[in-house]
Amino acid sequence: MPRVSRRTFLRDFGQGTLAVAILGVGVVACASDEETDPTTGSPTTSTGPTETQASTTQATTAAPPSTAEPGGAEPVAWERVVLGGVSAYVLVRGGEALVVDTGNPGDAGAIAASLEGLGIGWGNVSHVVLTHLHRDHVGSLGDVMEAAPEAVGFAGEPDIPSIPSPRTLTPVGDGDTVFGLEIIATPGHTPGSIVVRDPVGGLLVAGDALRGENGGVVGASPRFSDDMDLANQSIKKLAELQFDTVVFGHGDPVVGGASEQVAALAASL
Repeated sequence: MPRVSRRTFLRDFGQGTLAVAILGVGVVACASDEETDPTTGSPTTSTGPTETQASTTQATTAAPPSTAEPGGAEPVAWERVVLGGVSAYVLVRGGEALVVDTGNPGDAGAIAASLEGLGIGWGNVSHVVLTHLHRDHVGSLGDVMEAAPEAVGFAGEPDIPSIPSPRTLTPVGDGDTVFGLEIIATPGHTPGSIVVRDPVGGLLVAGDALRGENGGVVGASPRFSDDMDLANQSIKKLAELQFDTVVFGHGDPVVGGASEQVAALAASL
């Protein structure tokens, strides 16, 4: 799928066209393949598990997620930039925006700059989806939720008790849609790991259920995953879906033939 310019994105956005932007500040950069500690968000080269879950507990009762059919009438447009060692995502349709993951603490400003670069702001953010509980993906959730007072937060139910949030998070999983996009449960990296798919645009936002490496697709990090057997089963589940492009929390996007690469990975497990 070709990238589109910001001028084209803004033109389509103004016409109400569905668009997904994977955004950052300033010049679009390539992702680093360097593994980061999800507890601290810092690059690491040491070995052995260092998982530490957040201690703040949130209730899981909230309004149910949308039951609208996933996807829109138009293919998605996307851009990506790195927030240090992790990527955050902004999905835009009409006058609303959805943020997928929030990076490390202190990354809300970079997300804000991306929104501003597209001519929108926090007031347009109506949804926040967290792919899993790790600090490098939820570290700026408090700042994001405070800056976007109308936003509703979503995460996989098993992870919600370990995600600190100023507002109640809504549990989501298989069969749910948020912002017209499909939610798929991918447990293993964490118990409540989820991914987001736009079936019309052919885009999979994989969180850490998959990673990009050397231009291809690899599985979740064994070092930072709770249950690798279950994580591999989730990869086999994703291999049954169709998508042209897959983007990750860590690693370079795969554009073109992405589902075939995931199917080949699943066959090797």
